Amino acid sequence: MAASLITVVDDDACVRESMSSLLRSVGHAVNEFGSAEELVASPALDKTDCVITDVRMPGMSGLELQRLLALSHPRLPVILMTAHASDEEVRLRALTDGAVEYLSKPLDEEALLRALETVLREK
Repeated sequence: MAASLITVVDDDACVRESMSSLLRSVGHAVNEFGSAEELVASPALDKTDCVITDVRMPGMSGLELQRLLALSHPRLPVILMTAHASDEEVRLRALTDGAVEYLSKPLDEEALLRALETVLREK
């Protein structure tokens, strides 16, 4: 089976790099973007199997990106991550709007990989 293409969107380069390294270590191909706008403008969006994005970013937020993708790519799973996990209202809105998972930073690597495995298996 071909490697899945995972797209990581986060304005923090360290987070992007560490997550990409983790995903590559388990056999996934990875695209990295520093903003939601960069992803939306990229042709890579049509080839990705899952988007993992930060909730709070300058410009378009991860929640706005998720809503846009729900319209333009309704079968594309989105996993949201945030350092502000205590905001229950945001978590509920994200899950109601179609996020497949809402994870807290610092990320539990095992939880991320389990969520990703579930998403890819269902896709």
